[in-house]
Amino acid sequence: MVGTRAVAPGPVDDDLPDHDQAVMARLFGHAMPDWSDRAAVAEFAVAGAEILGDDPAAARTRAGRVWDRTPGADPAVHLANQLGTVFARLDCAPRWRGRLPDLAVPALVVHGRRDAFFPVGDAEALARAIPGARLLVLDDAATALPDAAADRVAEAMLALG
Repeated sequence: MVGTRAVAPGPVDDDLPDHDQAVMARLFGHAMPDWSDRAAVAEFAVAGAEILGDDPAAARTRAGRVWDRTPGADPAVHLANQLGTVFARLDCAPRWRGRLPDLAVPALVVHGRRDAFFPVGDAEALARAIPGARLLVLDDAATALPDAAADRVAEAMLALG
């Protein structure tokens, strides 16, 4: 699990840190792109990366890869594929948190220390909720997993056994 919280999707529980409200206002305050325009979608990803402290060039590349593997040109499909991991405004049942103690597989929770979207405390709570889970906090990472961390993450995954 990378960059999430134990209650996603849904509103934050009282014992968990919430999103930084200034970051959220900036992130959700800028206009949505024309989802049928690849370049506009890439620029939207760049703007989001800059707000979140991620690498804008990597965000542009990632948005392009997602765009290129998305079949068809339906703007709604492109929106869903580009923003598919944004659950902050959803409230679904059953909630994940109550089911986490039932997991019986090795789990690695990876989180960026500079993540302005989900504070590190969310990752700590998630790791505590999953039996035997390990937490790997990447000091130089924000919201997106940087390519430079791939070896470290792979080593941690292999160490799970």
